[in-house]
Amino acid sequence: MKTRARRAAIALSAIAIGAAALTTTGGTAAPKQPQSPAELLKQMTLEEKVGQLFVTYAYGRTADTAHPQNQEEFGVDTPAQVVQKYHLGGIIHFAWTDSLYDPKQIAELSNGLQDAAINSGAKVPLLISTDQEQGQVTRILEPATQFPGNMALGGGRSTDDASRAAAITGQELRAMGLNQNFAPSGDVNVNAANPVIGVRSFSSDPALAAQLTAAQIRGYEDSAKPGETVSAAVKHFPGHGDTNQDSHTSLPVIEHDRQQWEQLDAPPFKEAIAAGTDMVMSGHLMVPKLDDSGEPSTLAPNVLTGMLRDELGFKGVIVTDSLKMDGVRAKHPDAEIPVLALKAGADIMLMPFNVQVAIDGVVNAVRSGELTEQRIDQSVERILALKAARGVLDNPFVDVSKVDKIVGTPKHLAEAQAITDRTTTVLRNDGMLPLQKPGSMFVTGAGEKATAALAERIKARGPQASALATGLKPTPQQIGQAVEEAKRNDVTVVLTNAAWNADNKAQLDLVRALQQTGKPVVAVAVRDPYDAAHVDLPGWIATYSDKAVAMESLAKVLFGEISPVGKLPVPVPDPGQPGVDKYPFGHGLSW
Repeated sequence: MKTRARRAAIALSAIAIGAAALTTTGGTAAPKQPQSPAELLKQMTLEEKVGQLFVTYAYGRTADTAHPQNQEEFGVDTPAQVVQKYHLGGIIHFAWTDSLYDPKQIAELSNGLQDAAINSGAKVPLLISTDQEQGQVTRILEPATQFPGNMALGGGRSTDDASRAAAITGQELRAMGLNQNFAPSGDVNVNAANPVIGVRSFSSDPALAAQLTAAQIRGYEDSAKPGETVSAAVKHFPGHGDTNQDSHTSLPVIEHDRQQWEQLDAPPFKEAIAAGTDMVMSGHLMVPKLDDSGEPSTLAPNVLTGMLRDELGFKGVIVTDSLKMDGVRAKHPDAEIPVLALKAGADIMLMPFNVQVAIDGVVNAVRSGELTEQRIDQSVERILALKAARGVLDNPFVDVSKVDKIVGTPKHLAEAQAITDRTTTVLRNDGMLPLQKPGSMFVTGAGEKATAALAERIKARGPQASALATGLKPTPQQIGQAVEEAKRNDVTVVLTNAAWNADNKAQLDLVRALQQTGKPVVAVAVRDPYDAAHVDLPGWIATYSDKAVAMESLAKVLFGEISPVGKLPVPVPDPGQPGVDKYPFGHGLSW
């Protein structure tokens, strides 16, 4: 395994040679860079240094696209102007910013943004990122290769599969000009009522979660040459797994004491650090038994500096979770939040609520003496070292003509399908599976794309098939329509998505109503497997994902084309018997 130091040495050696790449969108050559981050740092003004600490988004499909939302939020017209105005260290892409249309467009946008960065201000290339965790959190959809996500990989139990999934994802991202991925989630999902982590976690078992987290770090960062891989960012330190609150809308309190944290939460972060993760992302969480500051971990020196740096020995870049989230904004003005985060030990401030206010807050804190410029330099030097190690300083551009040869290739798609085939988990089978040549089948439940995808895959195997998506909250009318359709078919497959959540309980009404038709019904949990404890059916399956690749694996299992080998990576608690598991950790049927 390559270490961070070795990666940096390789990258700095390349910089010394003075290699430069050409964009395919304007022919601008990357200027020759100084030989070390320290030399780059000497050339930067205070404002340029502070800009390196910030990562935000911009609106538009190209770097020069004028978008009204840019003017409203940033006071300029185009993404390139956003980069130049704030001397940004990085940009993050989302579908809702109209930044992620197709792979070639993403590559061209990335090149245009890099061109803007290296021809203005400090002339430092950008970290360009997204949240491509796969599964539930996937920003770039087809034709990029899709995977079912972390909990599915936990069901598969294979470190090789976890690493390969990350390698494919990372190499496809880099081909599109993204050099940093906010993944994987190292949170250990020990709370079945967790509304924000759930299937984003590999497992409730710290050892399994740690093994797969480290495997993904290696896949993202060490599966190819530095210029072909991405920085990983394990999240959300010190651990977001044991809460029933969402830090996007509140400030969760984790009541783990020191022993519980070391046993439950810390292992994935320790293994990620040992594997050489470039980044660790902080969580907006309060951990009162570990830190008595009363602050969320993002703003707590005892957590970021004391626990993460001093105890775990992490020397890389600490990035905050989004500073737009309510979990970090409850107690302080927006100008103070990045100052407090820097004092706590963070290096990169992600998505502040108001970029200008946040940057001004840091600059003013330096000028007033509240922060020293030396403290700013520490973080900027870490960021520059990361960019050097990942090959970003040397070659920030990508060849747009090669995107189709890397993104969503037949080889990658076949590998993704094979990996997904090893994750499907059968929880209950009272003799009805695999199906014995039904003439007609009905697919209903949550997910318009998922129900349609499964119906198509059933048709491809011979039976007639129809689909009716009823959503997360099916109405009585939709339930009645589904019941009538089920009566006309030999077998019904009903997909559930977080039906355990009280807000989605109508899904359980749908399942029970289908059961009462007397026709065979197979239920499939396409998100958390916890749904399976709420209704007793002869057949329950967990796919942990509603993606098309998971629906293909499901069809193979239903028709006996493959034997299911997935094992539960979390226990499924019995809602009627506290402390009792309906399906224990490691459960999984085969044939």
